[in-house]
Amino acid sequence: MKRLISLGVSLIILVVIYQRIDLEGLVQVFQDCDRLWMAISLGMVIPLTLLTAWRLQQLVPAKVHLGLGESNRLILAASTLNMVLPSKMGDIAKAYFMRDRGHLSGSLALSLVVFEKACDLLSLLLWCVFGLMLYPNKDWLFWIMTLAVVSGLVLGILLLSSPKIAQWSFRTLGRIAPKALHPKLVKLSHAWSEMHSYFWGDRRQLLRITLTSIVIWFLHLLQIWFFILALRASTPFLANLALSPLAILAGLLPLTFAGVGTRDAALILFYQPYFSAATGAALGLLCTSRYLLPAIGGLPFLGQYLSTVKPQTPHESP
Repeated sequence: MKRLISLGVSLIILVVIYQRIDLEGLVQVFQDCDRLWMAISLGMVIPLTLLTAWRLQQLVPAKVHLGLGESNRLILAASTLNMVLPSKMGDIAKAYFMRDRGHLSGSLALSLVVFEKACDLLSLLLWCVFGLMLYPNKDWLFWIMTLAVVSGLVLGILLLSSPKIAQWSFRTLGRIAPKALHPKLVKLSHAWSEMHSYFWGDRRQLLRITLTSIVIWFLHLLQIWFFILALRASTPFLANLALSPLAILAGLLPLTFAGVGTRDAALILFYQPYFSAATGAALGLLCTSRYLLPAIGGLPFLGQYLSTVKPQTPHESP
């Protein structure tokens, strides 16, 4: 039911957007695009997926054999589920797939996925802070967003680096969250504790994963800038480092289907000093393709992973 509501919200936002823009202009933007830059920008999905798969390989213990091919299939299958499950739950399903194919224990698999997603979010926030600090045209709204992003980055670093702060945060959330969420918070709290023990025990691995995540998200933001070049528009690259993460963060809000609608509206709003609403809408469609193409690539592998998921007993984890 929640997924149907989010799909409905996405459709409503898209209807409002496309009623306000020139649809013929949108079609013309794609007709006039630079074919070479379009191929380069869309093709970046492949190295980005492979680099993310390599990072997953580095996350697992050395004694566990997880080949690059298997890691890549896990990433693609999770991308497929992220298109239909709420709140990026496809990545949580990835932990179950790793458990049920014998790679890791359930709790360790979940802790790895939690750390992976935490690194992704903090890397995105890091580039957003860097871009916002250098963004020249900041009004009161951008100052508020800058403060919010910096606060999120600092909080995330504290949660990753301090087990005491992390556990205090989970206890606080447990007191204010609905009772239905308590079991999930308890499970996440245990996974977070195991993640601290696992990753902070090897500082070299921690540094390697952190730097890889920062590079991955730089390439994601570079891909969006390449989309802009492909649409024959122009935006300073440093401005793109500020604006594209804000649009991605808007798409992460649990309001719409896979971020469709909120991300498109944010792109049109934030990039309006640089190009037209029709170009912003075209950029929104291309940004959606960043999630759609890996999801399509994961379809051939999804069935084999779902067939391996074993029923979970009350004592199993995750």
